[in-house]
Amino acid sequence: MNGLALARAYYETCGKPMIEAHFADVSDRIAVGLVGHGSECFGFDDTLSQDHDFAPGFCLWLTEEDDCAFGFRLFRAYRALPDTFAGTSLQQKSLRGANGRGVQTIREFYSFYTETGDIPESNRAWLAIPDFYLAEATNGAVFCDPVGEFTRIREGLLRRPADVRYKKLGSALFYMAQTGQYNYARCLQHGEKTAAAIALADFCRHTAEALFLLCDRYAPYYKWLFRALRTLPDCVQTAEALEQLLAAPYEQARNQTVIEEIAGTVQERLRRAGLCTCRDSYLEPYAYEIQKQIRDGDLRTLPVML
Repeated sequence: MNGLALARAYYETCGKPMIEAHFADVSDRIAVGLVGHGSECFGFDDTLSQDHDFAPGFCLWLTEEDDCAFGFRLFRAYRALPDTFAGTSLQQKSLRGANGRGVQTIREFYSFYTETGDIPESNRAWLAIPDFYLAEATNGAVFCDPVGEFTRIREGLLRRPADVRYKKLGSALFYMAQTGQYNYARCLQHGEKTAAAIALADFCRHTAEALFLLCDRYAPYYKWLFRALRTLPDCVQTAEALEQLLAAPYEQARNQTVIEEIAGTVQERLRRAGLCTCRDSYLEPYAYEIQKQIRDGDLRTLPVML
């Protein structure tokens, strides 16, 4: 049983009956789920993941008013739940619980990811949030949300403004050109093998991020970036090509061919998506073409590189 399934089963078997027995009058005020930190929230946990921060547990989210009214009682009731479930031990229970589990306010949860603890109100505010934060804030599953406030923010965070997506996409394309199509080979020609390896790794990371942006999805942080890339539509082959590059960073002739093939794949996807008409083999012009589509003058006049 993976971590998300374990959390749901623990809630259904232990948490839900506790709420019904001791919080029946306010059960329609408690949102429950598993969202946030941890491989289990992305569905990427495996046997190795169980050696740290892995235990049955779930999140209970309250409004500020409800937290004042009964949050501490709910916290104590959560602490009293069984310490083992389905053969797995609960490693820690605290106000935020192990790895962010337990009782917390909705604002407290989202404040880790956004400045206001709510949906950003401006494109600049959206732009300031790393995509891996938004990936965490919207992963996992909400088991129930009778008030709807947690889900309102969650769904709002999934609707990133197009101008912000274009700004980040243009930047990713520019860095793909700079690191992979230009600087990788030059570093090797200078005899700077370590710099070449860094340029190649940056090319791979920016390529993955560009593909997430093309799919209008949030890229998780580097540990899960390539695992998640394989789940995107028509991205498995590109993910395998990127892994091929990283496996042998100093094979210049082969790698330059693979880099250009990957760039060509991204260029074709941009054209199919109606985002670009450019036919250049170098990615930099595509970055500027994307930049021109931004309607927000403030974002459009920023440097293409973030």
